Formats: sequence, C-alpha cells, structure tokens
Amino acid sequence: MSRQLVHRAAVAEVFVTDGVRESDGGFVVAAQWPRDHALYHPDDNGLADPMLFAETIRQALLYVGHVHFGIPLGHRFVGRDLDFEIYDPELLRVGGTPLPVLLDVRWAWEDNRPPRRYGMRLEVKLTVGGRVCGRGSIAAFVVDDRSYSLLRNLTRKTGEGHPPDGAAPARPPLRRRTGPAPSVGRLRTKDCVLEPGERPGEWLLRADPNHAILFDHPTDHLPLMVILEGFRQLGYLRLHENGSPADGGRSYALAGAVVDCAAFAELDEPVRLVTEMYEPGADPDDPVRMRIAAVQGGSAVATATLTWVCAQTGAAPVGGSRVLLCGTAD
Repeated sequence: MSRQLVHRAAVAEVFVTDGVRESDGGFVVAAQWPRDHALYHPDDNGLADPMLFAETIRQALLYVGHVHFGIPLGHRFVGRDLDFEIYDPELLRVGGTPLPVLLDVRWAWEDNRPPRRYGMRLEVKLTVGGRVCGRGSIAAFVVDDRSYSLLRNLTRKTGEGHPPDGAAPARPPLRRRTGPAPSVGRLRTKDCVLEPGERPGEWLLRADPNHAILFDHPTDHLPLMVILEGFRQLGYLRLHENGSPADGGRSYALAGAVVDCAAFAELDEPVRLVTEMYEPGADPDDPVRMRIAAVQGGSAVATATLTWVCAQTGAAPVGGSRVLLCGTAD
C-alpha cells in the first residue's frame, strides 16, 4: 500500500493494506494492526487501542476515495464527522502476530458538487476472524489545494492564510509536560500532549510539533488525531488521579466519544482543555461520561463528551461513539 494513498509520510503508520470493490458503493478493505505501537500501544489488559480503529476508518476513506473513485492525490479531505463502536473488545486481543482486520465498507455521496468539491460518507463494519465486532462511519468533503487555501484564509484567526509550502506557523516553546507518562495512559513522556496551565486544574493541549506520529507530515493546524489524543489523555488523567491500577485502583478504557468542532485549531495559539462535566455511573461498573472543551482565543474550537468503561469488566460502550470533526482528515 502506497503511503500517499492514506496521507501518511511514514510506512510504519500505514494500517490499510488492500481493498476490493464488491458493488458500486460496497468495498472490503483489509488492514493490519501492529502488535505494538509507540503511541497506540495495547492497554494493560492486552487489548488493541481503539484509536487504531478510528485511524483505520480515516485511512479507508482516503484509500477508497483515491483508488476507487479517482479523487486526485493532493486534494484535501476535511472531516465532518466520525463515529465508532466496538461490540466485542476481546476479539482485539493482541497475540503473537499483527492483528488482521477487515472493514466492510459502504460509500455514499453526500452534498457532492464535483469537480470543485466532493462530499461523501463511509459506513463500516469491523470484522476480526470472521466475526463482526464493531462498526463506524466517517463523513468528509474534499477540495483541491487552491480551494483549501482560500478556506484557510477565511478561517485563520490571524488572517495570514495557509503557510507557504506547507510550513507550520511558529509555536510558543513547550514548557513542562504532565508526568509521569502513565498518569495519562502513555508509556513515553514525549507522547504526553498535556501541559499544566497557569491555574490549578487547567491544562493546555501542547503536542510536540516534531512528534513523528502526531505530526507525521507538515500541517497548518492541529490534526484531528492530536485533538482526540488530548481529550483522551485528560480523560484518563481525571479518571485515574485517585489511584492507578498498580495501586489497586480501577482501570478505565476509552469506549466512546462525541466531539463537536466549531473551527480549525491553530498551531500558533494556546489551546486550553476544560472539563465541563464529570458524570460517573450509579454502579461502579457503569460507564463514566465526561465533557471536555478545547478553547482557543476565548471560544471553543471543539467539545468532546467521552465515555469510559471499567477495563476489568470488559463492558461494551453504551450508545456507541460519535466524533464530529473540524479539520483535515490528512
């Protein structure tokens, strides 16, 4: 699989391996999830990170669009919404070889105005070992580079527009990260994207722009997966702040997210993450929900409602997860 087809610079970050058309709008897309991954590593129970499913849905959209519908390379995919739900997480247990998965894909055109703008929705079923264990969807619109630059001229708060040749705007220097890394569910300090704010309980989303996975290639705004990682890490921190699994506390896994985005998140302005709601279930094994806002320049650029389940119970997410995207799916 060519990495350009899924908008990745590093071969190691390409999860989709192949695909075949079964009907006008039906496809089967094959993918392989690594046994281990620097950022999306297995959890303490040996289950694959659900963010791999979200990333595979994103890559499937790009692959099918370029290969089977002829959308030119270089066009910008701007995500509108994405949702995913895993019915049987036990099927995602990491074994002695990479995990092969299949996506049963249904493509539908939505708000489609070629050749200047394409619009589509992808519905997928996740199959592992012949058993359906999840579902999801993603919707996006696609424009050429010139149209995207015009769009960014209108949306950038500074009015400076798209940086030349994909160059990123200057960013304030990183200060101290939260730590240790396990406090946010990560293994390496360099993967932490949270930075303490000026007031107690305040956190900034400040990923290292040189991070080889989060910033796989140059971009003019915070990528979708960086924002999702910030929401995920703050949620994990809040849930485990009173005791880690190593201390005998409960371990929680992300099971769902509802993210509403109002604007692109710019690279050269601070983004504050504010917890607006924390709603534990009535029973200790019930899902826990929390709402987190990403605020930039005094207004929310994205708001996420996250659903977490106790990892020991293996409970399935309630109501699935839905993510509304603002920013490119690149």
